Amino acid sequence: MSAGQIAAVIAAGAFVLLVLFLAIALVKLGRTLDEATVAIRKAHENTDPLLTGANDTITHVNTQLERVDGITANAQSVSGNVSALSSVFTATLGGPLVKTAALSYGISKAIRARRKGGADEGRHARRRRRKGGRR
Repeated sequence: MSAGQIAAVIAAGAFVLLVLFLAIALVKLGRTLDEATVAIRKAHENTDPLLTGANDTITHVNTQLERVDGITANAQSVSGNVSALSSVFTATLGGPLVKTAALSYGISKAIRARRKGGADEGRHARRRRRKGGRR
């Protein structure tokens, strides 16, 4: 055997080893892709019930939100009615109640002044006296 033939046999052996290593790598890659395909199928099969449950949950939440919208609308209506009622109360009874309270305060002060016998002059009488008016 000549040197060229020996080099050709070594090159052929190296080529066979290279092909064997590539074949092993391709087989392992094929197994990995098969496992990935199985995992994707299982994930897809398991997501259908999950998505159905999520859809049911969202439907339930939307129903509850519609109820809350109704409740807030009713609360807004009630607060408007209370505001209107307080305005009506203030307009109809507020003024007369204030006048009645002022009148009762004035009457009670006048009665107290009369009972003391005029010893305690009222504020208006003192004012008149300062300005030079009658007593």
